[in-house]
Amino acid sequence: MIRTSDVWWKNAFLYCLDVETFSSDGFRGATERIDHLHALGVTCVWLMPFYPTPERDDGYDITDFYGVDPRLGSLGDFVEFVRAARDRGMRVIADLVVNHTSDEHPWFHDPSKRDWYVWADKPQNDGPQGITFPDKENSLWEYSEEVGRYYLHRFYKHQPDLNVSNPEVRDEIARIMGFWMELGLSGFRVDAVPFLLEHNDPLDAVSLPDPHDYLTDLRAFLNRRNGEAVLLGEVNLPYKDTMAFYGQGVGDELTMCFDFVGMQAMYLALARQSTGPLAKALQERPAPPRDGHWATFVRNHDELTLDKLPMDERQEVFDAFGPDPKMQLYGRGLRRRLPGMLDGDQRRIRMVYSLLFTLPGTPVLFYGEEIGLEEDLSLEGRLAVRVPMDWDAAGEQRHDPDSLLTWMRLLVERYRECPELAWGEVKVLDVGDPTVFAHRADCDGGSVIAVHNFTDQEVTVRVPAEGVLTDLFTGGSVKPAKIGAKVDLAPYDCRWYRLVTE
Repeated sequence: MIRTSDVWWKNAFLYCLDVETFSSDGFRGATERIDHLHALGVTCVWLMPFYPTPERDDGYDITDFYGVDPRLGSLGDFVEFVRAARDRGMRVIADLVVNHTSDEHPWFHDPSKRDWYVWADKPQNDGPQGITFPDKENSLWEYSEEVGRYYLHRFYKHQPDLNVSNPEVRDEIARIMGFWMELGLSGFRVDAVPFLLEHNDPLDAVSLPDPHDYLTDLRAFLNRRNGEAVLLGEVNLPYKDTMAFYGQGVGDELTMCFDFVGMQAMYLALARQSTGPLAKALQERPAPPRDGHWATFVRNHDELTLDKLPMDERQEVFDAFGPDPKMQLYGRGLRRRLPGMLDGDQRRIRMVYSLLFTLPGTPVLFYGEEIGLEEDLSLEGRLAVRVPMDWDAAGEQRHDPDSLLTWMRLLVERYRECPELAWGEVKVLDVGDPTVFAHRADCDGGSVIAVHNFTDQEVTVRVPAEGVLTDLFTGGSVKPAKIGAKVDLAPYDCRWYRLVTE
């Protein structure tokens, strides 16, 4: 019990929200809506950027890391939100966006802080590669008339990269983290971690320490200030490369990493109505360090990236869930939310979220997913999925026993009752049908088995089980047999069972 409370993130339920689109009245409105999150069962709120901004990149272009954008309220309003969340047993983390600033940030125009950014006399061909937004940018370097040199920008040209190899910049980032933790934060979601640690010049690799040492320093600073705090990293890399960001097996860098590979495999499996890609990804996914964890998700605030899938497999997902080019973005992702991708099929939508809460890892929900909020393709780029929260729909669903919101509350409740899902050793089960995904989680003598039908057909499978399967949704039971417990599944059906042995 003591250890489980110390590593609260292992069985947490995170909810990501943008204060601007979650509430029409900034932090004050979000505070008034906080009981919605409490009733849903949220244990940790992740805040997207709320700092002062010219709003050219939806808040990710920051002009002051120590403030709240006036449109959203004040520091006092922020503190009241954190306090209200804490009163209801919810921690709060926030985006840490320190790989760049807005070009309107005072630092960028301060001659004494010139080396806080990355400059070159001419665009560098042997430096960082790969344009993040190919529809808007054609270079990673932009000329500054003010300085007479070129500055690096891995994202938009109005977001100059900070020189994180500069000790002064590193110290400032620590001050930023310390400031917000003093105001009640329990950690940070670290934006674009590989870019943050990337050497800006090939010579850096020789002249500077290993960049992972910096991440270790940040984690140590975080833990000194708040022993329960977490660093949740956005690391969209293959599994073997992602593991380095946990800290080479000892877990002294990031606390959690998003499972981008598993998420993309899940969508390929959904497109094929065959579970093979997901089963393969889960079996290949390395175990994190003892106190580390994976974070699982269905959607996030960006495009649904499919960049880890080969082109032919990516096209399969495009064809299934976003065949119109206007639904696609950067040639690598979809700017759609799940209900739109699944044509509003409630059976399938509910099955996918059931899968989310049973897969090993900490489930993360993007605001509005609990009520089936859809995208708005009339909005530009990623903004299509960052639509305003529909509070009318939330109100209608709150007292409807058949609503998606009620289903999501049930999933969260059962998830909290099944510590095996968060803590257990997981094994993919062979049920003899590639359209059905079944897996088992074991921990401290307890076992939970989850079964999900990925197809629109009724199927019957035999689930390997040496005891009685008790249905955690209905209370019914399935007795074992020599060839496995017989489980009948309706189209897109899902079942959670507790295995009870004599």
